[in-house]
Amino acid sequence: MLDATPLLRLYARRRLGRLRKQDPVAVQQRQLLSLVAKARDTRFGRDHRFGEIATVEDFQARVPLRSYDAFWSEYWEPAFPTLTDSSWPGRMPYFAVTSGTTTGTTKYIPCSREMTVSNKWAGGDILVHHIANRPQSRLFGGRSFMLGGSTDLKALAPGVLSGDLSAIAAKEMPWWVRLRYFPPRALERITDWEEKIEALARASLAEDIRMISDTPSWLLIYFDRLAALRPDMGGRLAAVFPNLELLVHGGVNFAPYRKTFQTLLAGSRAETREVYPASEGFVAVADRGDGEGLRLVLDTGLFFEFVPVEEMEAPAPARHWMATAEPGVNYALVLSTCAGLWAYVLGDTVELLTRDPPRVLVTGRISYSLSAFGEHLIDAEIEEAVSAAADAIGSAVTDYSVAPIFAEETGRPGGHVYIVEFAPKRPNAAAVDRFARLLDKALRRTNEDYDTHRAGDFGMAPPQVEAVVPGSFAAWMKARGRLGGQHKVPRIINDPELFKSLRDFAAGHPDPGGGA
Repeated sequence: MLDATPLLRLYARRRLGRLRKQDPVAVQQRQLLSLVAKARDTRFGRDHRFGEIATVEDFQARVPLRSYDAFWSEYWEPAFPTLTDSSWPGRMPYFAVTSGTTTGTTKYIPCSREMTVSNKWAGGDILVHHIANRPQSRLFGGRSFMLGGSTDLKALAPGVLSGDLSAIAAKEMPWWVRLRYFPPRALERITDWEEKIEALARASLAEDIRMISDTPSWLLIYFDRLAALRPDMGGRLAAVFPNLELLVHGGVNFAPYRKTFQTLLAGSRAETREVYPASEGFVAVADRGDGEGLRLVLDTGLFFEFVPVEEMEAPAPARHWMATAEPGVNYALVLSTCAGLWAYVLGDTVELLTRDPPRVLVTGRISYSLSAFGEHLIDAEIEEAVSAAADAIGSAVTDYSVAPIFAEETGRPGGHVYIVEFAPKRPNAAAVDRFARLLDKALRRTNEDYDTHRAGDFGMAPPQVEAVVPGSFAAWMKARGRLGGQHKVPRIINDPELFKSLRDFAAGHPDPGGGA
């Protein structure tokens, strides 16, 4: 295979030069005004007097914050699936199908031609930052492997298709990328996740894989199957893919998986690089090392606003943008995009680390927090505590979920129950007890409200940890029809019935033989 990395290196040099000169405030203002000008004659543009908008402040005064449900009912559902000049000019060719993390409610996110181009350019920044960190890279000397979901697209109407974001990306993939891409189309189209993993694992053994990407939890399932086919790999990817350079991950917090992936990549030349590709738009890419934040992609058709989380329910919440957002604040992220999303509340929360260049940490979801007893824990705090506690007992976490449990007896405090799948095997009871104590200690140190409620076990009982056997979460997701693709294991579950279904399922899941 002809190594095209020298061409990538030339592009990376040009792109890095532009990024170094980029003025975040000026770029974002131009993005918004360009988007508004293009959509001024759509139904949404007329309703919100886009023709009168000349500044960011004009836009914020005319366009209120909206959730998916509000957009769906007001602008998309009435004409669905044929959206023409609704909130973006022309007919919408694609809808990215996604689901809520816990509810599973299907969402259809408009994806315009401009958005597919935006995603390509933003995705290219992954490679640009890799080249910057690895100048001697030979990434395009082999194949790039995107695990992804099924690439089958469903025809909703003539010229209108829906499916996973990965399916849309596969259809729009340039021919020159396809030449260096794995898997082939026949394997891409497999819809059964277990069948697909088996087929991909077998086929990939014969390939020179240089880059691989997907959500960490699904990658681990693939790697487990790979290890079963190649017992000699000894838990090291370098034994199977000696030229692997780059492992791209996103979708969930990487902290609980970090130790496992360090073991998998030991002895290889590969680096990990995190991305933030939402169905609504490609938001950010890691331009530095693991855990150092993600750089917002400012110039590909997205405009970012930041709303302090505590003001989200206020009648007139403060709406910041690159000119006014401050580091250290927990913000709800709001997008306006080249697919006709305007002041759209994405649902994710972020903390701005630096303003120039703008880097963020994803801290969680607006609706996913633990506060049944006034403890006000957010996703990021729980993720970090789980990771630290697992590391302290010499283990790693494949998946977990946590929910509030209320005491059945009057006068006794409720608390949190964690269902945890450890790797490489289930720890013994003593180790699990130590994990629970360390988890509690880390949360008390991090969150003052939690510490107050835990004081003397008066307001809250200590956390209860139930360790489950390997494969429990994947089996539960499969039972719910949520295995693979865009689906994620819910970290925080405030729905008692959903948590009961997980708890009951995990308790009855057979031990494959690796438990202690």
